[in-house]
Amino acid sequence: MTDNSRLNKVLIANRGEIALRAIRVAQSLGISTVAVYSSADRNSAHVLAADESVCIGPPAASKSYLLSEGLLHVAKQKKCDSIYPGYGFLSESSLFANRCEKYKIKFIGPSSSIIENMGNKDKAREIAASFGVPIVPGSDRAFTDCSEALISTKEIGFPLLLKARSGGGGRGMRIVFKRGEFKHSFGEAMSEAAGAFGDGALYIEKFFPKVRHIEIQVLGDGFGKAIVFDERDCSVQRRHQKLIEESPSPMIGSDVRRRLKAAAIKLARGIKYEGAGTIEFVLDTMNKEFFFIEMNTRIQVEHPVTEMRNDVDLVKEQFKIGLRDQFPDETKFKKSNGHSIEFRINAEDPENNFSPSPGLLKSWYPPNGEGIRVDSSVTSGSNVSPYYDSMIAKLIVHDTDRSAAIKKARDALSRFYYSGVKTTIPFYKKLLHHDGFLKNKIHTRWIEEELMNEDMGK
Repeated sequence: MTDNSRLNKVLIANRGEIALRAIRVAQSLGISTVAVYSSADRNSAHVLAADESVCIGPPAASKSYLLSEGLLHVAKQKKCDSIYPGYGFLSESSLFANRCEKYKIKFIGPSSSIIENMGNKDKAREIAASFGVPIVPGSDRAFTDCSEALISTKEIGFPLLLKARSGGGGRGMRIVFKRGEFKHSFGEAMSEAAGAFGDGALYIEKFFPKVRHIEIQVLGDGFGKAIVFDERDCSVQRRHQKLIEESPSPMIGSDVRRRLKAAAIKLARGIKYEGAGTIEFVLDTMNKEFFFIEMNTRIQVEHPVTEMRNDVDLVKEQFKIGLRDQFPDETKFKKSNGHSIEFRINAEDPENNFSPSPGLLKSWYPPNGEGIRVDSSVTSGSNVSPYYDSMIAKLIVHDTDRSAAIKKARDALSRFYYSGVKTTIPFYKKLLHHDGFLKNKIHTRWIEEELMNEDMGK
């Protein structure tokens, strides 16, 4: 852990809306900012907003935003004493965090050892279990040998889930319903994991057919203090990619909420977590039992739903913790109130199997109003690049309860005017009138298994 009594200049090792947000927060705290960009992002909002900017390579992320040595070279050249990673790219790279530590550059987030331990799914399970956090039944270790892995399935049983030991986002993940499918699925998942993360090892977990994806936001000071917030429900997913997140979960009552938060704070305090992180669980919809699945050692895309309910700026808190400022007291934050929902606005065509829709964003006029927030870095005339994640904005609404929040979301989506690219907005407009969503009958596979088999009101 690098000791910094004061940070004066930060390199923002990201792009898009999270980079723009971080730049504004840093500047509000009197910290100078250096943006990095690929040649495709030369005219992006975060580049224009920063005090300084440096081109770090061609469009491909592997030749720009993922080059840790290039980023560190810029940080040293510009005399930065800190790096803010955001989410995605190198935000959960223990190697990158370790290099920052060696160069005495403050990585605004947890230590490299915590990133490494919690990023390794079998190690993370072991750590969680040591603090009494319930874990999904599964193998005690990850496998690269299919025959050895198959032996372990005798105790776990089918159906089961193959998960990459490293990384996330659904890559290196396969559901196996019967023994005869195991060898083929193992080979596919291992190959995908190796290609995406450089680590093909797979962990095996019991698969629950209908679960909710529940996560707890934590903040830690790095020395054993931690606070937690009410849960976020991230169960509306497509191919393991989250689309809609809301808080509180309409599936959870006060007793389960209390136990979830108690488990999360035990883990966060136990590992002496630093900064913003998310502890993720699956909730069995049948018996309301929850199990730890992983910890994301970074800020999450969906963090604004927590911010809206608690009147807190989690990115600012990340910086203040990095500054070794006074760790916030729980009483500082407004008690969680109302209901908040976030919609990821992706440049994708829902009518064409959600295929990417890059290109010129000819016009862009997002909605505004009380309880409506749009986080984005695009404007009319922006170019939506094919090289990166398709998310171009996040719409977040907040109101007194879920019904009111849904009504507000319908109104906000109807006032989202844009042209030039396809987006997921029409899909959300239809979903918000769907009986399954309105009556809370969703689960993590609801879109693939039920919703996409309907005509969605075409």
